[in-house]
Amino acid sequence: MTIEYTSRYAIDPFAAAAMGTDELRHNFHIGNLFEPGELNVTYTHYDRMIVGGAMPLGQPLKLETIKPAGTKSFLERRELVVVNIGGEGTAVVSGEQHTLNTRDMLYVGLGEEVTFSSANADTPAKYYLLSAPAHRKCPTQLITLDEAKRLDLGSQETSNERSIFQFTTTIDTCQIVVGMTQLAKGSVWNTMPAHIHDRRMEAYLYFDLADTARVFHFMGEPSETRHIVMANEEAVLSPAWSIHSGCGTSNYAFIWAMAGDNVDYTDVDPVAIGEML
Repeated sequence: MTIEYTSRYAIDPFAAAAMGTDELRHNFHIGNLFEPGELNVTYTHYDRMIVGGAMPLGQPLKLETIKPAGTKSFLERRELVVVNIGGEGTAVVSGEQHTLNTRDMLYVGLGEEVTFSSANADTPAKYYLLSAPAHRKCPTQLITLDEAKRLDLGSQETSNERSIFQFTTTIDTCQIVVGMTQLAKGSVWNTMPAHIHDRRMEAYLYFDLADTARVFHFMGEPSETRHIVMANEEAVLSPAWSIHSGCGTSNYAFIWAMAGDNVDYTDVDPVAIGEML
């Protein structure tokens, strides 16, 4: 099996402000993450984050290197976070097996070899992959959803009642920060009022959406907002200069991942709703 990859170059806010729908999607939207029996990744030039998906069926899928990484193995100079949003599966990290049920997270440290498999090909695992450069080796660790740090925020009155599950804030990583947010029934807004964090980029994976449902993802500088329409199990890149907020036609879940200068979750610059255009 050969890993399939694409690359996304960094776009500045002035160029993004002049883009139409097709150009915005070409530069920031990531689809086709979970293809049966395939492993697909996107190498981005935003803090060198790699975003990908693996959906093994009968045969395991090995995480192999890609040309943009410039290394003999994928994790030679990287760390990795894996979140399973499908059926039960197993990730083998340098010979050690880790069982991942749906919404479990596995952190994999520098220099390891990783292979993914599904317990049942009829209900395959869907591994969402996030990788950032690493300067030191941190221990590989499995974190179940119950073990994640939970924050309950928002309200029904503002249509943003949600639970935030912080995975990596409880373990040691180099720079990657990953978590998941689940919106309650009847709530559709996430992260509003919006914010930016100039010290790190972010990526969202929207999932738990019906085929007919959509999330309108808002991006851009606060004074030049744009939107991208997102379907189930699609990802979007958010540069450090951009807001990142969504409103769905129903409730949904999303996985957020950041890489950059620091790992302080609260290090953000709020944007008042009245300042947005």
